[in-house]
Amino acid sequence: MKKALIVLLTLLVASAMAFANGSSEQGSAAKGGHIKIGLSFSDFETPRWPVEDALMTKLAYAKGIQVISQVANHDVKLQNDQIENMITQGVQVLIIVAEDGSAAASAVNDAAAAGIKTIAYDRLIKSDKLAAYLSFDNVAVGEAQAKGVLAVVNHGNFVLLGGSPTDNNAKLFRQGQMDVLQPLIDNGQIKVVADQWVPNWSGTQAESIMENILTANNNQIDAVVSSNDDTALGALQALKAQGLAGKVPLSGQDATAAGCNSIVKGELTMTVFKDVRLLSPLAIDTAIKLANNEPIDGLQNISLALLTGDKSAQGTVPCKFLPIVSVNKDNVYDVVVKSGFQPYDDVYRDIPDSQRPPRPAGM
Repeated sequence: MKKALIVLLTLLVASAMAFANGSSEQGSAAKGGHIKIGLSFSDFETPRWPVEDALMTKLAYAKGIQVISQVANHDVKLQNDQIENMITQGVQVLIIVAEDGSAAASAVNDAAAAGIKTIAYDRLIKSDKLAAYLSFDNVAVGEAQAKGVLAVVNHGNFVLLGGSPTDNNAKLFRQGQMDVLQPLIDNGQIKVVADQWVPNWSGTQAESIMENILTANNNQIDAVVSSNDDTALGALQALKAQGLAGKVPLSGQDATAAGCNSIVKGELTMTVFKDVRLLSPLAIDTAIKLANNEPIDGLQNISLALLTGDKSAQGTVPCKFLPIVSVNKDNVYDVVVKSGFQPYDDVYRDIPDSQRPPRPAGM
């Protein structure tokens, strides 16, 4: 996994430099304005976050922007304290991957009171003081996961493995999943025998939860709708122990190297590709415009009530959602490998040469 991240980071940095060179006017404004950005991450346990931290830092440096970056290691209080420290150090814009979207709202409100603008990066923070919420179409992610599993098995005992209960995205994924599954539940075609959330999106906890579910149901499980690759691969370990790997369809998300490798091995059924090579530059570009009080194209004001499913939530948030792509064994090569998102050798690790597709040129 570390090797995959290093290789991916190299590719991302090249993309970042190309993006930066195409935005010379903003780069000049940034250098003239002495912009300082704070990057706050919930954790680096999730494989994508250290990669995106490095990419955004590289992009910012290329534009002459100062960056303060900190990681909270799943500690809600620590993250808010770190954000407060960034405010004290004079950042003009914060980009936050929140550990807890509710708890981080107080930090966003404090920042707004100090004249500092905040971008919620991929995970919603439940504050109408946000300057922008940049993410992917998370309801569509959930829909793709449910449809990917149903394409293999469309009846029987289903397990729902949600993500972290403190991450609003997990609830949006579940919304999309249920939009697809509910009609089949209502007509009795599907029975949900277990519905669990996985703290911190932990693969280890997902494995333990799945072990308990299998025991409680005497291994009579027909499908698992899991919400990302880490939790799916954790659940896969429990399925492997019972001889069910490759027999029970299983969904994921993030198109990680490990997840894609599991797909080509016939274990994980599908994943969802979210191209962070688009999201990270968008975040830095938006931060520069916010710091310079420039207009931002493409933002849509959406109510917090709609975003959170909480009818009592007040206010709206400017949002932009990028598209997603459903990935399975039929298109993983074209979508993930040929695009350079994951290295060929990592995706086809342990696959005999005779069963591999051609290595893309330049890889």
